[in-house]
Amino acid sequence: MKIGIIGAGALGSLIAFYLSTHADIWLLSRRREQIDAINRDGLRRELDGAEETRRPHAAADPAAIGPCDIVLVLTKSYATAWAAEQAQQLIGTENQGLRTESDTPALSPQSSVLGPVVVTLQNGLGNRELLALTLGDANVGQGVTALGATLQGLGQVRHAGQGTTIFGAAPDRTRMATLVALFNTCGLPAELSDDLEALVWGKLVVNVGINALTALLRVPNGALAANAEAGALMAGAIAEAAAVAQARGTALPYDDPLAHTLAVAHATSANHSSMLQDVLRGSPTEIDAINGAVAREGLRLGVPTPVNSMLAALVRALDATADARLKYP
Repeated sequence: MKIGIIGAGALGSLIAFYLSTHADIWLLSRRREQIDAINRDGLRRELDGAEETRRPHAAADPAAIGPCDIVLVLTKSYATAWAAEQAQQLIGTENQGLRTESDTPALSPQSSVLGPVVVTLQNGLGNRELLALTLGDANVGQGVTALGATLQGLGQVRHAGQGTTIFGAAPDRTRMATLVALFNTCGLPAELSDDLEALVWGKLVVNVGINALTALLRVPNGALAANAEAGALMAGAIAEAAAVAQARGTALPYDDPLAHTLAVAHATSANHSSMLQDVLRGSPTEIDAINGAVAREGLRLGVPTPVNSMLAALVRALDATADARLKYP
């Protein structure tokens, strides 16, 4: 089975490392230095102090990769439109018209999928819908992952937290079950779900409570659960997100959103959230797909979201002033 992974950041690299034992893996990234390092030295994973190197392929041009059976999208949410263009080439729809389950044969004889499929594992809301605008609903699936990863350098990733990856059964159960089986075979726990919307919002609520605050305060996840002031802000953001979910008729996959998020913060206490990593690197964040998305949906539904609106505005300001940020020796 040939799999393209769009995005060679922390999660993309971690998943590529594991899947490369049982599939032909190709990472696609605009970061030429990352691609060159992986092709030259391999992809190194650190887990509990032990290091191992594997050799997935990497490229900066989809034409160098060719048709794939499955494409995983692991870019930041602000790069989703670009990822859709790359995925279009990797599943061969660019010049052939959009494919459907009934008229597309599997590209690989070893694969049991009905045809190529693009699956987003990105954070936040709206990524699947944006991909589907370019690729068509019948070609796009979605999942959520609790894996934790941190880039330590070019071609180097730390496995910062184990967790289950849950894929939705759409666009069809056969193709998505193939992906679930591959993840499990390669040592990444995975499941299939018929209620992905609940899981997407379930992860969103956790990200709403953790990501922006850790980025603004420059602290690991566990610090939020250990500090009363930070905990109060977390509770406010989570309560708003849960209220928006309820207003749109989405049932969260847990009974107590705050308790669940605190449990995640405790379990990942040493982890640096992806948004914190972005801010520390001076890179753009995904705030508009997380707290910003809750604020927009709240406005649409008439649900007040002052805490999420404030957090989103602060992180946007942080993004906008990255070049002017003061640094002390």
